[in-house]
Amino acid sequence: GAALPAGAPAPVPARHQFSDPAEVEALRGNLLAWYDRCKRDLPWRTLAATEADADRRGYAVWVSEIMLQQTQVATVIDYYNRWMQKWPTLQALAQASLEEVNELWAGLGYYSRGKRLQEAARKVVSELAGHMPRTAEDLQKLLPGVGRYTAGAIASIAYGQATGVVDGNVIRVMCRLRCIGADASSPAVIDRLWDMANALVDRSRPGDFNQALMELGATVCVPKAPLCGECPVKQHCQVWRRKLFGKPIPVPDVEDCGVGDCPLCPPATEPWDSSLGVTNFPRKAAKKQPRVMRTATCVLGRRGSCGTPEYLIVQRPSSGLLAGLWEFPSLPLSQDLQEKEEREVLADHLQAWMGQPVTAKGLRFIGEVTHIFSHIHQTYVVYSLPLDGDVTLAPASSPSRWVTEEEFHASAVSTAMKKVLK
Repeated sequence: GAALPAGAPAPVPARHQFSDPAEVEALRGNLLAWYDRCKRDLPWRTLAATEADADRRGYAVWVSEIMLQQTQVATVIDYYNRWMQKWPTLQALAQASLEEVNELWAGLGYYSRGKRLQEAARKVVSELAGHMPRTAEDLQKLLPGVGRYTAGAIASIAYGQATGVVDGNVIRVMCRLRCIGADASSPAVIDRLWDMANALVDRSRPGDFNQALMELGATVCVPKAPLCGECPVKQHCQVWRRKLFGKPIPVPDVEDCGVGDCPLCPPATEPWDSSLGVTNFPRKAAKKQPRVMRTATCVLGRRGSCGTPEYLIVQRPSSGLLAGLWEFPSLPLSQDLQEKEEREVLADHLQAWMGQPVTAKGLRFIGEVTHIFSHIHQTYVVYSLPLDGDVTLAPASSPSRWVTEEEFHASAVSTAMKKVLK
């Protein structure tokens, strides 16, 4: 064929696209019929379908989408119901304090999500007269913390805008439907997937279509053992056909779609593995190893006025991991310290912090607690220090307070700290 002008993207072979209008119609129809029959009954779906007030509807979908980032549906349901009961409108959320938001969010993880949601609600109330933007473009532009995906989800589900969405589930479904074996985390491939999602979305029921595509990925087209027999769109799935009928003639992989050097095929160095079948796609990028960290943490205890034990908690800085949450006084440790040295640095830290002598010998070693954040493998080395009477804290230190065990559990503390107390 004629040489392409330099810098032009290679044409995408038909096999990787939805280029036949009849097929697109059939796929939409099959997917929506399956969704109507099998969809999970979820509280935010009910709200999106029944709430007449457009701003409330957009808000209800927005809260669910932020909670569902990085978190399983089963976990989110209770949190969602509590949130919507406490703050049923943007106006109610705008008046909440960050402390209240963090308390309700405790255990959901990635706390900056709740913080940004609350900041964005304030912005809608103060700068947009309480009205949610109605298009994906404006949602993304005007609301802090709302990216391309969340904007597309709110606009299609709450406002019926015919715009697609791409999340992890959609990436997996699309890569399988269209044999896309290029690295699905690369920006070029993600852009292609967005183009496909926008072309494919059903024009009359965009919100249901997007949810159906994600639901398919979450319940049928799952990562490890997909239930292809139950899939409503398997006849449109290139990877399923390939598994079923094998390869027509033994040709090398690169020529599979008829274009050498295709930007969307797997690299020639990674041939089809017939034992994997459908799960050959999408290709897995190499996982980054989590950072390993050690932190010394000290449970300072005293007898409260009524004789009940009380513990000292301090507030974390307002940015970074677990921003603004409360914890027992803690100190990151370098990897190579012996136990004796760990005690000494912790004693020094507490002493600077309390403005009174603390001896390393006075610290009791309780044990170690491991907690895995998405990208950090954190070990807390737990000590306790019983105190007599009150402690005056150095004024420069971060906010702190004494709490009973019950108050501790009602505070905005991370799951890891609950493990430490236990």
